[in-house]
Amino acid sequence: MPHSKEKRRKVDSENRKFNNEWTDKYAHIQNAEGKPTCLVCLVICSVNKEYNVQRHFKTTHTNFDNEYPPGSEARQTKIKTLTQNYQRSCVVFTRTCTLQQKATTASLRIAWILTKNKRPFTNSETVKECIQAAVEEVVTDEKVKEQVISSIKSIPLSDTTAARRVDVLATDVFDTLLNQLRKADFISLAVDESTDNLDVAQLCMFVRFFGGHCFKEDILGLIPLEGKTTGEILFQKIVDFFQENGLDLERINLLVTDGAPSMAEKIKGLSARLSALAPKMKSLHCLIHQSVLCPQLSGELKNTMDSVMATINFIRSTSSLQHRLFRKLLADMSAEHVDLLLHNNVRWLSQGNSFMRVCELRKEIITFLRECKHRKAETFLTNMLDDEFVSEMCFLCDILHHLNVLNLGLQGRDKTVTDVVERLTAFQNKLDIFSSDLSSRLLHFPTLSGFIKSSQSGKVTKVMSDFLDHLKHNFAQRFNDFDIPKELLHVVRYPFTSTPNTSPKAAEFLKLHGIDEGPLQLEMIEMQASCELKDVLQEKGCTELWTKHIVPEMFPNMKKLAMCVLTMLGSTYTCDSSFSHMNAIKTDHRISLTNEHLHHCLWIAVTPYEPNISHLAQSMKCHFSHLR
Repeated sequence: MPHSKEKRRKVDSENRKFNNEWTDKYAHIQNAEGKPTCLVCLVICSVNKEYNVQRHFKTTHTNFDNEYPPGSEARQTKIKTLTQNYQRSCVVFTRTCTLQQKATTASLRIAWILTKNKRPFTNSETVKECIQAAVEEVVTDEKVKEQVISSIKSIPLSDTTAARRVDVLATDVFDTLLNQLRKADFISLAVDESTDNLDVAQLCMFVRFFGGHCFKEDILGLIPLEGKTTGEILFQKIVDFFQENGLDLERINLLVTDGAPSMAEKIKGLSARLSALAPKMKSLHCLIHQSVLCPQLSGELKNTMDSVMATINFIRSTSSLQHRLFRKLLADMSAEHVDLLLHNNVRWLSQGNSFMRVCELRKEIITFLRECKHRKAETFLTNMLDDEFVSEMCFLCDILHHLNVLNLGLQGRDKTVTDVVERLTAFQNKLDIFSSDLSSRLLHFPTLSGFIKSSQSGKVTKVMSDFLDHLKHNFAQRFNDFDIPKELLHVVRYPFTSTPNTSPKAAEFLKLHGIDEGPLQLEMIEMQASCELKDVLQEKGCTELWTKHIVPEMFPNMKKLAMCVLTMLGSTYTCDSSFSHMNAIKTDHRISLTNEHLHHCLWIAVTPYEPNISHLAQSMKCHFSHLR
């Protein structure tokens, strides 16, 4: 049947146009979509075709020609009146849509601000009440006040509406991130797993990449894990996520983990499994985690640490009465602080701060322990009066302070592996200074120095010097040999003072990422001869130099090396920070959050990207009945 295969004629392809003569003949006008609309009943014809318009007019409005004869003045007046009424109704509809769009924009902005600050959806209505109360107090003109309050009341801000707005915003943020990631040449992936406050295991993924103009860090996903969290399960979750979102695993140049067995095991761990699919990928145990593992205490110093912590817990946690009495004593003695600080193993910095507080309140603690009638108080008092014990406590206070300064320097956003390695190298050099200073002037141990000067038998012990030697050994063992060659990190950070020669390890790294070693050396020499580029590095820094001033056409291999290295994360800090945000979100939301809503709230809370909210409001559908 040959005729069955012929395509049906499509009227839209014939480019039919509205004929202005139809307005007088059939009382029809062209609407905003270009289709004929009846001025009498506002019915819209689907096609610009005279037969359709004529049929509607003749069958529906049969008496119109009799009441208003064609060509008469009465007909012209009636057509003019109907046209004005139609145009007026269109203006009202447009104004209504504009007001609704502004209300939607305001609703989106409020939802964004609340979620950015990790506030629950139920706070939206409270925000509306606060705005209304402020307007009532500030605006004096009653007419203006009424209009403003009416506009505020039209803003949809229920908890369910806020949840929908967050979904729209998070989807836009995530889609923007995916579009940028698909264009990136290198992706650094930080992965960490933790349990939220409802005992749900969550796998957090953070990415760093070059977004065309600058380097960007953002959360890629938060994946709930059911049951066990083995390397195989983590691997499959990540692979599925990348496939579902059209991302290429082979672009991952570095995987940073917390060093747990499920992540770092050589055969069954996540890094080993991913390296099979991403052959260019290097693996790195979070450098912050490793720096925390270095100062492990043992022997006498471990006993000193435990005794100080036990003293703090005895004073603060034995009973509420005892804690109140201690705080009252501090107030009566006009002490420098109002209380002791508790130590938490999860919060790495709290140990050094706790020791510092004990050293500063030592006299007040001795006074309290002397007055305390509890039988354990005598043991703690003996320690606080023992000069050797206090010397070790002051030493730990000083060295923990230096470690805290290091830890804080390693934390934060936009810290690449180059930044972290530089700080760790500097600290290793500081340890040599600390060792020599410990046996001489104690310039870097102010707490210990102050106690030795004030006491008769306080002194530096062999335990202290042995600990520093042990600390230097641990740092050297962990940080002197990287999978990422340090000389290449130096080339990217200081390209004008680096030597063109490369080690076998560096040559292997370059080959892995498709960078030609020979042309790279020549490009480095060319760069080092440029005074203009040297000035850019001094004035604007390393990142600005590589992203905006090094042209890939002139220095393709140097540019590629820099993009690869500067993409690499140095720690899982961003993941740990995201877990803190996650628990804060789940705690503040009084209503039960689904896992999807939790992820959306977290995306908004941690992302540095802010969507075009006005554009989003325009793209959302207006919930009005269709005007005919």
